[in-house]
Amino acid sequence: MSLLRRHVLASLALWPLAGGAAGLDDMLARLQQGWRPRLAWRFEPGWREPALAAARRLMLRPGDDGSGFATEVHAEEDRGSHVAQSLTLRGAFGERVPALWLHPKGRGPHPAVLVMHDHGARFDIGKEKLIRPLGGAPRSTQEAARAWVQRYYGGAFVGDTLVEAGFSVLAIDAFGWGERSRPGFAKDDQQALANLLMQLGHSWAGVIASDDLRAHRWLRERADVDARRVAVLGFSMGAFRAWQLAAVCDEVSACVAAHWMCTREGLLRAGEHTLQGQSAFSMLHPGLAAELDHPDVAALIAPRPLMLTGSPDDKLFPWDAVQAAWKQLGQIWKSGLTTQAWAGGHRFDLPQQQAAATWLGQQR
Repeated sequence: MSLLRRHVLASLALWPLAGGAAGLDDMLARLQQGWRPRLAWRFEPGWREPALAAARRLMLRPGDDGSGFATEVHAEEDRGSHVAQSLTLRGAFGERVPALWLHPKGRGPHPAVLVMHDHGARFDIGKEKLIRPLGGAPRSTQEAARAWVQRYYGGAFVGDTLVEAGFSVLAIDAFGWGERSRPGFAKDDQQALANLLMQLGHSWAGVIASDDLRAHRWLRERADVDARRVAVLGFSMGAFRAWQLAAVCDEVSACVAAHWMCTREGLLRAGEHTLQGQSAFSMLHPGLAAELDHPDVAALIAPRPLMLTGSPDDKLFPWDAVQAAWKQLGQIWKSGLTTQAWAGGHRFDLPQQQAAATWLGQQR
């Protein structure tokens, strides 16, 4: 991003705070100061039903029509304790969705985890950020995956950690990443993609959520998977995808969301990355903010088990706003909510992965 663009974005973020502003500035200030979601969580027996209905209506576009998956296996690799497969499934729009699947060799049915990849403003890989590519994958894909995992995951593929703990593991390419992207797609192209989808009556975040919903159903329908124990896990944008799916899909048995839970107020402060647009479009559901804040959505998961992790050193999420979200959610769960603070910033390294795998193994 150019220096000029950074200055412009910083100025826009400061508009509501500027003294003596008029017109547009005043309106933005009033909107931000007066913002409160209509269905914000509250201690009332009747809260969940309308909140869940609103979340499903605003987040799932076009939704899951219940059609079959027409699964195709393109390649298979024996990895000793487990088998890795390259697949395609039918997505929410009926298109082919590339996936990687790991399944233990032992007698099933096995518990399973749908893992969701991060954003990272890197679009040439998606599912490969979490599951090691098969040997026949392009060399550029294998090198990109290794470099990414080294940078954000401590050199360890999340899929390897989970399958060695006994879980079947599935990852798909979110729309815009990996095999569902195109050569040269970059950070500043995201607004155009989001705009095109909105012009067609959809949203980028809604397409991603709908595909994730179908991927979770694919796992539940596997004969070698224990349908009662199909959890979700993600890091960064993958964490956002994980808790939002767990919120709208009651069949999600447990959720691990690493380094993405925060109040919306915290993300709307001057200078925060969300206000820069572009990458934010993949996590924006039109109209949802008027109904529910981020922790309000996550509250829909209760009483199912939820594990949230964060870091005081994370530059993307203000720590006090993270803790405020955790505190709100702590009022909702009598048990089943786990929060962990890790040093080191925005990363999901092997110790964190192992802690998540251990926690998931305890959920029955």
